[in-house]
Amino acid sequence: MLSEPEVAPLHGGFKEGWVWVPDEKEGYLAGWVAKEGINNERVVEGEIIMAAGAKVKTMPFHALSQMNSTELDRVENIGELEFLNEASVAHSLKLRYASGEMYTYSGLCLISINPYVDLPLYTDDIIQEYRGKRCDQNPPHIFAVAELAWVNLVETGESQSIVLTGESGAGKTENTMQAVQYLVSITTRPVNTAVPATGGFEPSNVQHQGTFLTGKENSTINTTSILPLKLKEQLLQANIILEAFGNARTARNENSSRFSKLVRVAFTKNGSFVGVYVDWYMLEKSRVVARSEIEQNFHVFYMLLEGEGWRDTLLLQAGTQEYEYLKKPQEIDGVDHRQKWHLLKNALDIVGFTFDEQLDLFRVMAAILHIGNIDIFSDRAAQAQIKSNVALENTCKLLGISPQSFSQSILRPRVFTSQVWITLTRTRQQAIEDLNALCKTMYEKVFGFLMERINRALDGPKFNSSFIGVLDITGFEMDRINGFEQLCINYTNERIQQFFNHHTFVVEREEYMRESVEWPFVDFGIDLQPTIELIGATGNNGHTGILTCLDEEFVRLGATDTTFTSKLHAMWALTAPKEEKLVHISQSKYTPAQFSKGFIIQHYAGRVEYQTDGWLVKNKDLPNDDIIRVMVKSNNQFVSDLFLGLVGVGGLEVQNTVAFGNMKEQFVKRPFKTAAQRHKADLAELTAALQVTRPHFVRCIVPNRYKKPYDIDVPLLLEQLRCNSVVEGLRISCLGFPDRLHFNQFRRRYELFAPGSTRGYMDEHDACLRIVNGLGLNKSEYCIGTSKILFKAGVLAKLNKQRNSSLSDMFSRFQAAARRFIARRQFVASTYDLLASYMAGRQHFKYIPLARVAQSGSPRKCASARFDLVFM
Repeated sequence: MLSEPEVAPLHGGFKEGWVWVPDEKEGYLAGWVAKEGINNERVVEGEIIMAAGAKVKTMPFHALSQMNSTELDRVENIGELEFLNEASVAHSLKLRYASGEMYTYSGLCLISINPYVDLPLYTDDIIQEYRGKRCDQNPPHIFAVAELAWVNLVETGESQSIVLTGESGAGKTENTMQAVQYLVSITTRPVNTAVPATGGFEPSNVQHQGTFLTGKENSTINTTSILPLKLKEQLLQANIILEAFGNARTARNENSSRFSKLVRVAFTKNGSFVGVYVDWYMLEKSRVVARSEIEQNFHVFYMLLEGEGWRDTLLLQAGTQEYEYLKKPQEIDGVDHRQKWHLLKNALDIVGFTFDEQLDLFRVMAAILHIGNIDIFSDRAAQAQIKSNVALENTCKLLGISPQSFSQSILRPRVFTSQVWITLTRTRQQAIEDLNALCKTMYEKVFGFLMERINRALDGPKFNSSFIGVLDITGFEMDRINGFEQLCINYTNERIQQFFNHHTFVVEREEYMRESVEWPFVDFGIDLQPTIELIGATGNNGHTGILTCLDEEFVRLGATDTTFTSKLHAMWALTAPKEEKLVHISQSKYTPAQFSKGFIIQHYAGRVEYQTDGWLVKNKDLPNDDIIRVMVKSNNQFVSDLFLGLVGVGGLEVQNTVAFGNMKEQFVKRPFKTAAQRHKADLAELTAALQVTRPHFVRCIVPNRYKKPYDIDVPLLLEQLRCNSVVEGLRISCLGFPDRLHFNQFRRRYELFAPGSTRGYMDEHDACLRIVNGLGLNKSEYCIGTSKILFKAGVLAKLNKQRNSSLSDMFSRFQAAARRFIARRQFVASTYDLLASYMAGRQHFKYIPLARVAQSGSPRKCASARFDLVFM
């Protein structure tokens, strides 16, 4: 590291000192300001000597970032940095990660960087270290966040949430499981085990001696609940099942979660464990039938082809290239699907799936693969026809349906209008779309069945209980080609980011109100509202968002992807001005794409270009009603139950009146939901669940694309810091007074700057006031509240540096005095030793003659010798 950099602001520039210089390859490099340029009496640029290679650059000062002192290089909370800029944050994270510290606090958030190596961070011993401790009593960790959430739940009775965000491969799922495991583990405390103070950053008045005082006298926590080890094992095995059916290889991650989940760990009001319930949202079911060339389908399909003893039963052949839905890309090197198949079967057994249930599950999965191989062609009249092939027969055998009825529902579906049945003809494209919609629907229904059975095994209540929800959502995506799925994912992330911004504002406001400090309250959640309106506006207020516009075009005859895109340009391009301010701002977020059919949106994480090819087809969420009726009549009860709830959705509901085959049916219209409507409904349910909680945020980071431990690609890190709004979150806090200390803490730490003026008993408020006056701080740099003193960003860091310098000087003087005292004592002691030695030697030589005379035996000589000894 560079030696003792000295950096300070200088009216638009820097004095001579170390700074961060932007670099395209490395992100930022260290440089020394050697010379300042002057232009119109303002410092605007300077010559920078680069630390790497001693090159000289001339840079404008607005492009440079101030460097912190070396003592702040590896702070556990980057909010404590004196200079909060991207370069300093990235540098601190890089140094911590290189030393094996994957967790770092960032104000109200925890940053987690994927270590790409197994670290001993989640053992039972580590759990014991974090149990009952405040966040500032241990290094940053996901366990500390989970402990804080649990203590807050018990103290306030308010449900909590831990929201994990980050791009694919950042470690969200692993952190989710570790947080859940910790919350489950802490409920096994034995009776009368002390539960230490609250897990927050601030000291707590809560005391624990076998009971948990919550402000109400004799209010206690029941710490006697013992969790069976079976439930912990079921949690681990449930994760294996969810990975098989909910994860897939993407361009950036070989095991990417393609759905969002909220794991609710339920507790009683006094903190006793009740159970676990998993809510799931926004499954990317379109992946079953289509994805980019370098991505794969869900893992379970590849495992299924390695199922020894099952392939014959499921009428499958080995080899992914035999199936249209699996043909591209090639297999991933080093992935043993056969081993994963055995792990999946074992997990299903442990969670409680019977053999018949497993057989039904895999029959539907195999049927999806066969449906993808059904060969549909156009005849001379441009009508769809099915070639007689094995795929159709295998599909019908597995699903327990009639091949004739199934073919008819695809090629000549019947619809009921005004008490009359009408037979429609289908084009090849329409028939393929119906088959794809059938596969997506079956997969989603099977996934829902899996989740229902897992929740039954975990035995957790969904409602009427306090809970800590751990949210794992698909991260923001900004790929080379972005489509409908990426828009839905990024829309979700916009809403979650708005939730974070709003929560940050709420927490800050509550703190300032408690301290009776005036602060210009600005709800930063509204910063993202224009983009949210652009995507999700329903049209009720006269504004039609992208998803609503897609729904309108979906039901309009003759609509195509091109007409949909043109309609968006007409509504949202800046060339179509609106009167409302919000709409005008939203327009500035939208730009038509120049070289493709699509548009560009300015998200909080950056500009993303979306291509609209195939959006109308993807918005179709269900097959035609005739196919659904055929499925309901399946002789396989499992298949029939999957579709029973869909009969009549957007079409006709089976009851008893009108003849249809051997059945009598009456048909009633039910509301139909498109894929866009389903996504918005899921998102609304998710945000409603979060709104009733007090959130804690974890930002997960991918360190590099080549998965090398302890190595950070700084440009990639900076991109994610921007996407996760890490620096933005700190900026929100830093607009006010982000650094805070209780009066007694401040007095104890800094009263050395006001010697003598705070001696004896004194009101803490007055003592702090005398100290800050002694420090000579500007009144704009601090504010004194009712119980704390608050500082602007960087002020506390400056005081700490000044305090360290004073303490260093004080200790040097103390050590000098101590050494002087010790040396004087040693000198005096050595002087006495020398004198004693001299006297002993002198006496020795005097006694020798006496001893010799005594040996001679002459009394007269003895008397003479004694006389000489005494008087001579």
